[in-house]
Amino acid sequence: MAIRNNHVFKGHKTLLGSRYVTYAEVELPLKYELFSKSKDGFDWGHNGSASIQLAFSILHQLSDVEFATKHAPEFCQDVIRSLHSRDWILNASDVVDWIEKNSEDYQKIYTESRTMSMVRPPLKAKKVKRNVVKDVCRELSITQKNLAEILEVPEGTVSSWAVKNEIPRLGKKAIEFYIQNRKNQEVVDSYKNFVKLLQSA
Repeated sequence: MAIRNNHVFKGHKTLLGSRYVTYAEVELPLKYELFSKSKDGFDWGHNGSASIQLAFSILHQLSDVEFATKHAPEFCQDVIRSLHSRDWILNASDVVDWIEKNSEDYQKIYTESRTMSMVRPPLKAKKVKRNVVKDVCRELSITQKNLAEILEVPEGTVSSWAVKNEIPRLGKKAIEFYIQNRKNQEVVDSYKNFVKLLQSA
């Protein structure tokens, strides 16, 4: 497997808690068939089973099954546990450096030569600054004005949330309720369309 050091791993948690991880803009495989630590997908910011599952998948992307299996808990402790933000970016080259520092057989795994004695800074993921209000509007494909109308609050209230980068608990509940209602409506509309198809058949 060729190493593409310009590629990055990206993690994102939605407002409702769904978690997504990509590598080179493609969804990172869970690899349950090779390493089944968690059946709840990926997570980060702690040492739980879902975080170790993510550690394995990242390592496996840039090494082999044996190395990823052996070092997943350690990589989770060193790196995955420190990812506390909703959004983060981790360079593939930094992961390769971690592999190199933690494997005597690194040169056997990869043919390219690297300087083993170089002192490298601690591996840290870059935090992506995101705005929770803009994230919600982007996910719902609406404007801040639309959001204010949906929640029946002044537009200035939503603007102040955006400035503070924080939505109060009741605001989050109202947004979750709106999202659920919209999903329910989509189900109803799909059913109605299905009935029309049956009637016209």
